[in-house]
Amino acid sequence: MKIPSHTRQRPPALPGIQGTARVDRRTSHLIARLRPGDIAIVDHQDMDRATAQALVDAGVAAVLNASPMISGRYPNLGPDVLVQAGVPVLDTFGAEIISRIKDGTRLRVHEGQVFDGAESVAVGRLVDADVVGVELESARSGLHSQLESFTHNSTEFLRREQDLLLHGRGVPRTATDLAGRPVVVVVCGHDWEIELAGIKAFIREQAPVLIGVDAGADALRAAGYTPHIVVANISDDELPAVEVLKKAKDVVVLVERGAPSAVTERFARIGVRPLRFETGATTEDAALILADAGQARLIVGVGMHATLDEFLDRRRTGLASTYLTRLKVGPRLVDAGAVPHLYDGQVRPRHLLAVMVAGLLALAAAIGVTPVGQEWADTATPVVTDAVTTLIDRVQGLF
Repeated sequence: MKIPSHTRQRPPALPGIQGTARVDRRTSHLIARLRPGDIAIVDHQDMDRATAQALVDAGVAAVLNASPMISGRYPNLGPDVLVQAGVPVLDTFGAEIISRIKDGTRLRVHEGQVFDGAESVAVGRLVDADVVGVELESARSGLHSQLESFTHNSTEFLRREQDLLLHGRGVPRTATDLAGRPVVVVVCGHDWEIELAGIKAFIREQAPVLIGVDAGADALRAAGYTPHIVVANISDDELPAVEVLKKAKDVVVLVERGAPSAVTERFARIGVRPLRFETGATTEDAALILADAGQARLIVGVGMHATLDEFLDRRRTGLASTYLTRLKVGPRLVDAGAVPHLYDGQVRPRHLLAVMVAGLLALAAAIGVTPVGQEWADTATPVVTDAVTTLIDRVQGLF
């Protein structure tokens, strides 16, 4: 008797997106732990473009935000980056999602609901291109109230930092000589990789002072450069790599005014003696102030905020700092994106040689049409032909 065989059928695949939950209230901490296919759960109101791009680069399957992606206070660019990259985005879950879902849980996201197994554990709002477009337009129309607040904050910042901004007092003196030299300040902002690659010839030929700001120092190393100066904030949990800090000629650390010397002990433990910079400016702006106080001839900013939208998209606490710093260093600051259009490179010896050869050939052609030139040509043609052939071969060998 033949026993019938039964093939076990797989259960039908459930709809939606599945992935491992990675949970953290601080998005900067979460990004370092993400792996492709993870579902990022954050509490990040008004997500900026740099953070959103970092999530896209990490390969997340979806982003769940406890707070609104766009609160309406200003037109932040992060949600549009995620949506354009095809990453599903849900928001307004409320703060309880951070405590309700444990890190490492296998989740499924479908039609605004989050499932742990068969159980729905959270419900959010789907943020698609239409939602982003409507809310960004609404945020732009109400921007005047934010500009009024920004004006007040700028006044307060100038009052606190007037000695620094107006007189340069409190800027640390670096061992790296900046006077009369071009300086490149690298920040891991939007399109920093493209901008850094675009000024490769400028860096090679002009030998500027390289300043890495926070993760920008690691970015310089990854691109094959060694930063001369590293500027970092003592309050940041993740500092540039130890190897980068040790190889830099100067390490400048931002600390609060009146902070005790013990705050820099973490640098002493790795054998680095940093220069203290007591200021309320952001690290990016502190690097610009440092270059300006050192009498740099030119400051090229890589990955910085060049447009109005990008300027408003940065952290709100840094708006006044950035605005006033740009006013101070404005005559010297050039966006890296403009450098390839303004700088074609130095004139090299082979360029001069090519021009000289072209001139000699033109002169020879002009003489050749005269009676005297024709007589010379008849007697000297074999010799000249050999000489010109040899010269052309040598010139071609230079290219």
